[in-house]
Amino acid sequence: MLHRYAFSNFQSFRDPVEVSFRLNRKVPAVGWEAVSAGGHRLSTATAVLGANGSGKTALIKPVVFLAWFMRHSFGAPVDAPIPVAPHFAATDQPTEFDIEAEDADGQLWRYVLRLTPQRVLHEALYRHRVKGFSYVFVRDWDAVAQQYQVKQQDFGMPASEAVKVRPNASLVATAAQYGVEQALQLTRLHLQTNVQATGRRGFHADRDLPEVAQHFATNAAQRDQMVALLKAWDLGLSDVQLREFSVQQAGEEPRKVWLPFGVHTDRDQHAHELSLFDESSGTQSAFVLLGRLLPALAHGGLVVIDEFENDLHPHMLEPILDLFAHEQTNPHRAQILFTCHAVEVLHVLHKSQVMLVEKNDACESAAWRMDAVQGIRNDDNFHAKYMAGAYGAVPRL
Repeated sequence: MLHRYAFSNFQSFRDPVEVSFRLNRKVPAVGWEAVSAGGHRLSTATAVLGANGSGKTALIKPVVFLAWFMRHSFGAPVDAPIPVAPHFAATDQPTEFDIEAEDADGQLWRYVLRLTPQRVLHEALYRHRVKGFSYVFVRDWDAVAQQYQVKQQDFGMPASEAVKVRPNASLVATAAQYGVEQALQLTRLHLQTNVQATGRRGFHADRDLPEVAQHFATNAAQRDQMVALLKAWDLGLSDVQLREFSVQQAGEEPRKVWLPFGVHTDRDQHAHELSLFDESSGTQSAFVLLGRLLPALAHGGLVVIDEFENDLHPHMLEPILDLFAHEQTNPHRAQILFTCHAVEVLHVLHKSQVMLVEKNDACESAAWRMDAVQGIRNDDNFHAKYMAGAYGAVPRL
């Protein structure tokens, strides 16, 4: 489970900022929480609110970037720049990341990274012991010697290879290629997201509907859950059928694709099928969203969604988030981090589960957890006060 992450000099954020899922003893029972395997009380849902252009997407991108960097940076071209963008007023300074997460056995890990688009300057992995964190490896760029200095403690990467890891690659991602067990464990983390380097991965029916249909076609239990949820959400569906077709484009070999069909029942109880391509945008979005949520709920992990409510009615927020609130639907303590413009989420989540984001006149973003605002009471009408501008992070029109 994710405990916290912090970063600085990343996109519109120049100063350090932290996003924390930790709930202390002063926070009342809030729903959307779980006790981790290590005994820590953590939120299973965190919402990010703010005006357009305030930096909401930039606030959630670090988790996605770090997951990519630790898992896939070894496969990047040798001379490719690292896809990280510092604040435009601080391009001569490095970007820094710091993340803490707990594995299924209750072991707490900390990963620290400092880098520029050209190279890693510092990379370190720590394991929490009784007396605090102790390093597993530390990798530093020696500008004078023009080489990396690496020290390890029970990591297992051959020392002669560790110093030769490419400047644009993670030692974790590289060690996984050598079969280092701790590295492999870190690369197996479960992340579902619609965020990529350029921002939100836009919805494209021709790509997303067949992709999600194929997933559900090969996961019967999740397919049944998807059908039950869509029926319960009053979308006019009595079933969803998945069928495999052979398609061929000019000059290409035939390929198999799965396509979804919604089943509707009329007043005479006759069933009628309609391709999901012909369904409403809301129905399509709910189907694709479940293709990201249900795998995490089935196996545990983290879901990072930009513009969570896209094409969905605000009343859909609570029933979808409810999937993360109960042990029956979330037995592996999956977490969701999402941005949205639907302020109705303030009727649902506690102030400790909401991050507020705004950008100042110097084009620098800042973010804070809502329970850090002085004077907010647990019985306040969060929605009304936010709309009135009492907490900040609203458009100035």
